[in-house]
Amino acid sequence: MSRRPGTGLLPVPWDMRAGVKAYWTPGKPPPGANDPAVRPTEEHPRPVLLLHAFMSNQSFNFQAGAPFLRNHGYCVFTMNWGRPSWAGRFEVPVNGCADLREGGEQLAEEVERIKRLTGVPKVDLVGHSGGGGLLMQYYLNVLEGYPNVEKAVSIAPSNHGVSFSTLTYVFRNASPRSYHLMARRIFPLCDQGAPDSEMIELIYGKGDTRPGPRYTVIMTEHDQIVTPYKKAFLDGDNVTNILLQDDCPEDLSEHAGIIYNERAWLHVLNALDPDHAEPVPSFPVDPYFPGWK
Repeated sequence: MSRRPGTGLLPVPWDMRAGVKAYWTPGKPPPGANDPAVRPTEEHPRPVLLLHAFMSNQSFNFQAGAPFLRNHGYCVFTMNWGRPSWAGRFEVPVNGCADLREGGEQLAEEVERIKRLTGVPKVDLVGHSGGGGLLMQYYLNVLEGYPNVEKAVSIAPSNHGVSFSTLTYVFRNASPRSYHLMARRIFPLCDQGAPDSEMIELIYGKGDTRPGPRYTVIMTEHDQIVTPYKKAFLDGDNVTNILLQDDCPEDLSEHAGIIYNERAWLHVLNALDPDHAEPVPSFPVDPYFPGWK
């Protein structure tokens, strides 16, 4: 099967406008995901669970990634995690912002559900931002989910805390009352994800990784949320850290746009199947002007 996207049955929109449009239908899985008729194959024996970003949802994040992986033969699942408590039973587009402990339990339950459904002992995880950073690492490190995961692939992950171009420090110190009201009552993960929080120490205090999974981090130097961008990288013998600009300085993708970056998903493909990895071509990428390449 061709490693180039767009050659399968499902269209792959390398255009973040597709995600913006889908943002308002958070309960609708992206094309290629959660298909009850699809199961892992001998070629790709593990299902792939995609984890969306902070204040996002499955539909926004993976309009490109889900069909891209499905076109290449993967059994793909998505989920919404971390719906805020104030939303009650209502479906809202803003997810991934509740207490991380709740999100971690949701992920653990979903992994077990997928394992039972597909009859496999392990899954692969692919996450963006908070899904690939705090949530994934909380599950692996704190909930000790690492025996259930073979590949842990993170795209622009929020590892080691999010400074948001230093705005986190400004809000926490210049206006602590308003910050804590917003962070702890409305979006608890904001406070838990601050670089100096107790949650960060809990997740990374005993080391970034655990034995078993093979970790891959795919990052861009233009990230304006996870700053400095090198904080996204993990330390460990079982880690591959990739900077998109190392082999393509003209790649302009930033924190949100990277999820609609064709080159980023080619790196994901290599991470999921390293035995058949192929060089990722160098071409200019700007997800806001997808025709420029």
